[in-house]
Amino acid sequence: MLLAIDTCGNTGTIALALREGESMMVIGTAELAGKTYSAMLVPRLRELFEAHHVDRQHIEAIVVVNGPGSFTGVRVGLSAVKGLAEVLATPIIAVSRLQVLAHKEQKRFAALDAGRGEFYFRDDNPGAPSEALLTLGELRDAAPAASELVVCEEKVAAAFPEACLVTAPTATDALAVALPRLRAGDFDDLASLDGNYLRRSDAELFARKPEAVAGKTQSA
Repeated sequence: MLLAIDTCGNTGTIALALREGESMMVIGTAELAGKTYSAMLVPRLRELFEAHHVDRQHIEAIVVVNGPGSFTGVRVGLSAVKGLAEVLATPIIAVSRLQVLAHKEQKRFAALDAGRGEFYFRDDNPGAPSEALLTLGELRDAAPAASELVVCEEKVAAAFPEACLVTAPTATDALAVALPRLRAGDFDDLASLDGNYLRRSDAELFARKPEAVAGKTQSA
């Protein structure tokens, strides 16, 4: 049994799938409204397990979308997955939301709105895939062929009319991306796994350095 969780976007998703040899079959999904993840993720997981008569001990791996996206969403999902994996001694596979988006249409480039006039971007170059936080101008330079760009938000699509506009990636889509790694036994280290934020949080951006605060106090 495989479990996947994505709480990076405006709507969170959960998926349960049976692994059948080299393939898998999704047996249940659930959605979470945005801004309710911290309160509703664990109860919704419990409901999904009960609805499909799933014993948590039978989960062989957990897939988590670890960003980029909402800082709070990424942290809530990652914390829940880490806690569950530790209790069940279950391996984790973390996948990028940008990678999942690109995989939906097998495109080389993927972009998500990062706010403040910036974009999360992925170049899925088979030799050296990379992700970055870019301005609109930088994104145009990084993805010169808009027909090879996949997006899931109207705001981004408006800037790139030739891009492929799809529905937002889900936990089910994440399972498809993670399956090759699952087959290969390529899991992430539980202790060192962190969110794929691509930018610092507001708290980090605007936090005062301790020495600066101390200096200001002394001068006063």
